[in-house]
Amino acid sequence: MTDAAAARPIATHRDDAKAEVAGGRQRPGRGILVVRGVVLAVCLLWLVPTIGLLVSSFRDEEVVASSGWWTVFASPLDFSQWSLQNYNDVLGDEGMGAAFLNSIVVAVPATVIPIMVAAFAAYAFTFMRFRGRETLFILVVALLVVPLQVAFVPLLQIFSNFDLVGTFPAVWLAHAGFGMPLAIYILRNYMASLPKSIIESAEVDGASHFRTFWSLIIPMSVPALAAFAIFQFLWVWNDLLVALIFLQGTPVVTSQLRLLIGELGQEWHLLTAGAFISMTIPVIVFFALQRFFVRGLTAGSVKG
Repeated sequence: MTDAAAARPIATHRDDAKAEVAGGRQRPGRGILVVRGVVLAVCLLWLVPTIGLLVSSFRDEEVVASSGWWTVFASPLDFSQWSLQNYNDVLGDEGMGAAFLNSIVVAVPATVIPIMVAAFAAYAFTFMRFRGRETLFILVVALLVVPLQVAFVPLLQIFSNFDLVGTFPAVWLAHAGFGMPLAIYILRNYMASLPKSIIESAEVDGASHFRTFWSLIIPMSVPALAAFAIFQFLWVWNDLLVALIFLQGTPVVTSQLRLLIGELGQEWHLLTAGAFISMTIPVIVFFALQRFFVRGLTAGSVKG
């Protein structure tokens, strides 16, 4: 049998497979369609409160108090029922604009500082050999079980000695300290999954630890860095307790939201606009880094 004759049956089977795909025979099964339908329904139900909050934020106080938010869909093109007054009041008279800027000033350094320090520590725990390395790593990870509330009084005393209470460095250091154990744990597990041959090649070429860390490890650890950055930024941005204790009067988004509703809860229409203003930055951060999220969290969890 010639080579052409032997290759003819293989080509025929490939053509048949392509014809089946082109003819639409390989379609999703009924079970897959049911699962997709259920997931879509759950997502829509989950979005209903958010949609109601968004609609209410564009309605006047009197209309919000007299009718439900779903009534706007009876005549959605009636622009007389839409208003930006809530956002004008929140950003101007209620001081949410200044609180928004303060939250950015708090969240960005409080995210960058623990990432930088934890990356160096994770590299040392993974690739450097020194006495007590494993014991020290266990002690650092054990700090994850310590409630952050037990550290408030000692930190206040330390910061008071250095006149840091009520300043941004106080809340930066507090958030960095509270987030450091988780950052080291995530980054160390990820770095342990990186190919050892690359590190060995760098050592053979005479690269220093800092050169290896900065030129090789950091670029390869971007997924883990992004995953922790999402965790840390969202936690700092949504924090109220640490800001109240260590900033002591400087408004941030969460503390200002607490004041928007009023003493008797009569101004909750402003709370809807303030909530969406506070959501913008976390949503941007999450969607900008979400492609690294799952990869960064699962790396190192399975060996082999």
